[in-house]
Amino acid sequence: MGGLHNGFTTGACAAAAAKAAAGLLAGWTMHEAVTIPLPDGTRESLPLAYARTLPDGAEAAVCKQAGDDPDVTDGALVIARIAWKKSDIAFHAGEGVGIITKPGLALPPGEPAINPGPRRMIEAAVREVTDRGLHITVAVPAGKELAARTFNPRLGIEGGISVLGTTGRVRPFSLEAVRKTMECAYNVAMAANIRYPVLVPGHIGERAARRHFRLQDEQVVEAGNEWGFMIDLTARKPPAALLVLGHPGKLAKLSLGYWDTHSRRSASPVPSVRKLAAQVLDFPIPEATTVEGVFADLNAEQQKSLGDALARAVQIAISHRLNYRMPVSTLLINLAGDLLGSCGDLTPWQ
Repeated sequence: MGGLHNGFTTGACAAAAAKAAAGLLAGWTMHEAVTIPLPDGTRESLPLAYARTLPDGAEAAVCKQAGDDPDVTDGALVIARIAWKKSDIAFHAGEGVGIITKPGLALPPGEPAINPGPRRMIEAAVREVTDRGLHITVAVPAGKELAARTFNPRLGIEGGISVLGTTGRVRPFSLEAVRKTMECAYNVAMAANIRYPVLVPGHIGERAARRHFRLQDEQVVEAGNEWGFMIDLTARKPPAALLVLGHPGKLAKLSLGYWDTHSRRSASPVPSVRKLAAQVLDFPIPEATTVEGVFADLNAEQQKSLGDALARAVQIAISHRLNYRMPVSTLLINLAGDLLGSCGDLTPWQ
């Protein structure tokens, strides 16, 4: 069979487990799978790992299957425990589900990290069983360890993972999910009154930013390859000034008009960097396969001259895309995190 296969979100798994547990509590006979409604109006059947009654309620579990998506929660057990309450539905975080500790997310601090989409999905599923009030506790026993491999710690979600999913289905390599996570990180920064955020491509940039500047936890926001999306987001929710910091192998692509810097969707910046180096330094630049290689053939003074010129080109491209809504500074680093060059006023971050 060809093509990529969809899986189910943590939210859909929680909804299926919750419906099964509620069914047990209501006296239903449990089968090997449970069918739930999804937000798009379709229905899907998810296999149960187990369902059992408890002294004060019932619980059921679904093993998360992410299909062909490289999801950190793939294979994790998602458990829902149900107990009666007088009215309404109350959500609780069980083992491995995080608690929100910072403003700026879809739910306020103190709430379990069960997102609004999954809450609606869980409620729709259990309401096919009962109209009574319910305590619903969602647990993911492996969640605390898995959360360390997600954005949760920097978003201020402590103690475990988030229960996510707007559609119920996991689409392989979901760009929407990546962008949503980045937008959440930026929203957390804005809610923390960060006036001078730093956008970086990834971990190398973040480590360098924290090495060279004194920054708050929320101040550094990853853009990955989604520079057009993130720059446009800052235009809609403008800070006082913006610092873009990273390796020129990635950021030089912005000066060439590539706002998605993934290697499959953008050209190599090496030819343009070599050309700029020849113009700035006024001598031929040896062939190189990487931007790092171009810089490696230069002495420290030459590296700074090229680094500053390249940082300026990147700064011009970003400022133009922002329609000059805010001051932009750029800083380029090598793979070791050492400074190569910069453009703009860096004092707000020092």
